[in-house]
Amino acid sequence: MGRTPLVLRDRRELMRGLLSAVRDETGGIHVLHGLGGCGKTAVAQAVFNDVTREGRRAGLWVNASDRATLRAGMLAVAADRGAGTGELTAALEGQRASADLVWHWLHSSPEPWLLVLDNADDPTALGEGGWLRQSPQGTVIVTTRQGGSPVWLGAQRHQLGVLPVEDAALVLCDLAPEAGSVEDAETVARRLDCLPLALTLAGSFLSRQLLESWSMSDYRRHLDDNPTELIDQGASPGNAERNARQLVGRTWEISLDALADDGIPECVSLLRLLSCWSSDPVPLSLIRREAVDEAQLSALQPPLTGLRVEAALRGLLDHSLVSLVSLDLGAEVVRCVKTHGVVADSVAAAVPGDQRAQLVTAASKLLQDAIPEGGVLERNARPVGHLVPHAANLLRRVEHTGSATDVVALCTRLAACLFDAGDFQAALFLAQAAAETAGQWLGPDAPETSRAEHRAAMSLFRLGRFEESEDLHRRVLDTRERVLGPEHPETLESRQDIHEPLSQLQRTEECMATLRDTAEVRSRVLGEFHRDTLHARALLIEYLAVADAVDEFDRVGPNVVAACEEHLGIDSFTTVTARHNYAYGLHRFGRSAQAEAEARRALMGRERLHGPDHALALSAAVLLSWILGDLGQVEESLALGRRVVLGQEQALGREHPYLLTNRTGLVEALAAAGEVAEAQALARQNLPLCERVLGPEDPVTVKTRGLLG
Repeated sequence: MGRTPLVLRDRRELMRGLLSAVRDETGGIHVLHGLGGCGKTAVAQAVFNDVTREGRRAGLWVNASDRATLRAGMLAVAADRGAGTGELTAALEGQRASADLVWHWLHSSPEPWLLVLDNADDPTALGEGGWLRQSPQGTVIVTTRQGGSPVWLGAQRHQLGVLPVEDAALVLCDLAPEAGSVEDAETVARRLDCLPLALTLAGSFLSRQLLESWSMSDYRRHLDDNPTELIDQGASPGNAERNARQLVGRTWEISLDALADDGIPECVSLLRLLSCWSSDPVPLSLIRREAVDEAQLSALQPPLTGLRVEAALRGLLDHSLVSLVSLDLGAEVVRCVKTHGVVADSVAAAVPGDQRAQLVTAASKLLQDAIPEGGVLERNARPVGHLVPHAANLLRRVEHTGSATDVVALCTRLAACLFDAGDFQAALFLAQAAAETAGQWLGPDAPETSRAEHRAAMSLFRLGRFEESEDLHRRVLDTRERVLGPEHPETLESRQDIHEPLSQLQRTEECMATLRDTAEVRSRVLGEFHRDTLHARALLIEYLAVADAVDEFDRVGPNVVAACEEHLGIDSFTTVTARHNYAYGLHRFGRSAQAEAEARRALMGRERLHGPDHALALSAAVLLSWILGDLGQVEESLALGRRVVLGQEQALGREHPYLLTNRTGLVEALAAAGEVAEAQALARQNLPLCERVLGPEDPVTVKTRGLLG
């Protein structure tokens, strides 16, 4: 039965219901089903011990893991209840129906009983033999991994899952109280996905150490190296076959072997594919029939084809190796399949070496198909944030140069979508992880490495880490110039995008020079009205205004906006960027009446492209707020200012330099409008942040201090 828990955690409500059913002699059949290692046997054993204590009820426990042990155990039950040697011999020799003999004596039992049929993972063995029946004399509890079998019709089914994290942590503390705090235990419990078997093995390992004294923090750190091997070190020594159910590296094999015997060997390959991704919900659309065939998984052993993926998924569900969940993405609810983290880790560790690269490549292709072709700027594009854990896990599964190329390309593309959607922190995380993997497997000068680093540099800028952004942009630019040449499109991309941190570091002349150079080369190589050429020129408009180049601004600004509208359309990202920057210049030069119309159109364009809460939409909103303030439209100006501050707190974080600047601007506007109390509260909130993030002598800090005074 494995190791009895010191304390049975969490299953209080289930225990009350089962004990009530047994004690009230309402009898019946109760089926405990769920993933291997979730504690079904432990619950049954706790009920068994409670109701048989002091001889109040006969306790009968049968190992139902296969037909032979089930039959032998049930005949032992008949003997226990009074069957004679002759009757038992007749049953053993096939002269009498064994199940009828057993249930005759159970019905005739002079005392009430509890019968546990443990590990009944092949329900057909119970159904075909007639072993599962009801009796007014007792209660039957069945533990099984198969919850959906028709054999359970008429029984009360109770599904067991993992423990709540608080109870999972207490399991570790029960077993290894000296190894760390409850908070440390919660960290380990989350990494083990709160699976009772894994928790028990981890706690046992920590409590039995002699040569080393690991804390729970030490254990958590080592879990990232080889989790399955480490977890199984907590098992009692003995025959591996006999103890298979008590080892996380072996317990799933019992179910997979049974599925293969049932004619669904594809379950192995499907579970291996799912283990390439994370334990977060995987949209079912990723493993639809056509996608699986396109990923060429038929070359696996066992082969997995689109025609068989449905049967394989049902098999995994029937054995509780995976579960179906719904994922709310806001605009829609997506049906997903979820694999337990410990299952995924142990299955991935057991994948044959000659199949790993193929599985990772296939998983990468399937995930890439879920990313919108045109990026998230396309109208009605689905969100992609839920794909990040799966992409990050694929990076950890890379063990081959070929799969590294595919996975890094996938992660860089996904990071770009996250960046466009305004999730800059997730974009940075994924881009940095992709760059690290690319550098390790493909080399620091590989184009894939530079693409990932370029995306990371852009994300750093959006997060307000300007010096880091410039340093990384500079490194990528140097690499691209050396490897690809000065006029390669990716080199020009780096030359253009380095302007962003340069501008925020007050190096306006350098910023303008790099944009002029980019536009000149692109015009010569790609054409004057190519999208990339026009984009560099659209960016330059802002810095002509910053540099007070009025004549050039008046000459270039309207012409670039008109050219973008004519050649790219009014809804393109570049056109909206050009109009946004032109409106800013008009405002800077004091032409507020003319600037208002352009700023309103820019705000509408940003909201249409990105949504109202995106950082670029908020940038357009704050510009319109400034312009309206200049025009005396105070109420709308303040409303926009408040919206921007609240939105930037959520989109960029409460210490982002843009937010600190705009919060001070709102303080000034509120004070001028007579909203002194609100202005004072905002200034008090902003000043210590400005002093810490920007520095005590930064102009924004000085201005905030003066306003508060």
